[in-house]
Amino acid sequence: MARITAANRKDMMLNQPLNRVIPQLAVPTVISMLITAIYSMADTYFVSRISTEASGAVGVVFSAMSLIQAFAFTIGMGSGTNLSQCLGAGRDEDANRYVSVAFFTAFFAGLLLMILCNLNLEPLVRFLGATDEITPHAMAYATYIFYAAPFMMSSLVMNNLLRFQGMASYAMVGITSGGILNMILDPLFIFALGMGTAGAALATAISQAVSFTILLIMCNTRPDTIPVRFSNFRPSLHMYGRILYNGVPSLGRQGIASIATILLNRVAGTISPDPATVNAAIASISIVNRFVMFINSAVIGFGQGFQPVCGFCFGAGKYSRVRKAYFYCGKVATVILLVLAAIALVFSRQIIMLFRAEDPLVVRIGTETLRYQLITLPLWGFYVMSNMCTQAIGYGVRSTIISSARQGIFLIPCALILPSLWGLTGLELAQPVADIAAFILAAVMMWQIMKKMKAMPDKPDIA
Repeated sequence: MARITAANRKDMMLNQPLNRVIPQLAVPTVISMLITAIYSMADTYFVSRISTEASGAVGVVFSAMSLIQAFAFTIGMGSGTNLSQCLGAGRDEDANRYVSVAFFTAFFAGLLLMILCNLNLEPLVRFLGATDEITPHAMAYATYIFYAAPFMMSSLVMNNLLRFQGMASYAMVGITSGGILNMILDPLFIFALGMGTAGAALATAISQAVSFTILLIMCNTRPDTIPVRFSNFRPSLHMYGRILYNGVPSLGRQGIASIATILLNRVAGTISPDPATVNAAIASISIVNRFVMFINSAVIGFGQGFQPVCGFCFGAGKYSRVRKAYFYCGKVATVILLVLAAIALVFSRQIIMLFRAEDPLVVRIGTETLRYQLITLPLWGFYVMSNMCTQAIGYGVRSTIISSARQGIFLIPCALILPSLWGLTGLELAQPVADIAAFILAAVMMWQIMKKMKAMPDKPDIA
């Protein structure tokens, strides 16, 4: 990999064509996101071969994993946003501190979560929505997931820090290595060693530790990256305030999404007196969420390639370039989603059958749920870019509102109201209805921001 100096990083961010710079930064991130989504789907796929209840367990525990990731993204995106703006403004010493403060904060927070969650395992998985039949599988899966929390959080933080430095290709190496290893270990542990659901979690935990090691080596050995140094771990209330201000949108997006998933699992438990139908509904939600997350990961990855440019240009006062980048990314993402949604609609039943063809209830419920979500899928393009843009330019409050809208502000009431009106169909419609409302909200807020930015003159270049 060619060395990226401060001078050519600045030229790349501020001067080179957007249709070359953003894809250059986005491709490694898209690959990383897709690999992460694929090995998440691999867990669901292999565990679904065990039973419907085991498949449901992965979905139940996934909401806890999302919360862990939410805390990591809060630290990683919050520090990364400040990091890119510091680099754009030429404040290198502050950038160095943000890297080390973010890393060590994430690792220590992961240790705390590991201890607390494993000490309260059974009540936790039941709170997450596990039924009596799902609980044993969920506990077996959750144990190893929580052991991996420090590595998971630190890896996500390093991934974001490298990305905001314009080093997404380095982050890709760490994330994809762990992801490929996970897919290899899954069938080995689950079937060959007979570990069942616990085997899938152990494979994930080992893969997270491997990704952590590779990413830490990348951060500390490459001459063109800012290293992690304990001597630079000098946090302050002001610094944590800046990290939280810019990182809370990620907590809103991931954290509230996790809460909504917990709510959906719990609501699913009330839609029928038949345990088989309830377990099938929970398993279907798990499968559909994994597949939709796979598609959405490509868009989020593209948006994460846009964020360093957005933050750097905003920090340098190049507001017209921020606007051009936003509209360019929104259009590209929408076209990608239109194509993917059309293909998935045609093969929606076959997609669900790949995971759990043995259970007709899962196939029926999962197919209906997936089709409803695919109809609103193209709206995610500008919605995701709106979230990424407001976060990268430091509009923390508005970014938090946008990021919380789709799977929080609107999904939670939809999940509470629609199933009470239409039962299972209402449960299936909750997310698509929330998607439409969130898109409208994001469009209104971004129109206001873009109008304001259009009136701001670009600043002259800093030598």
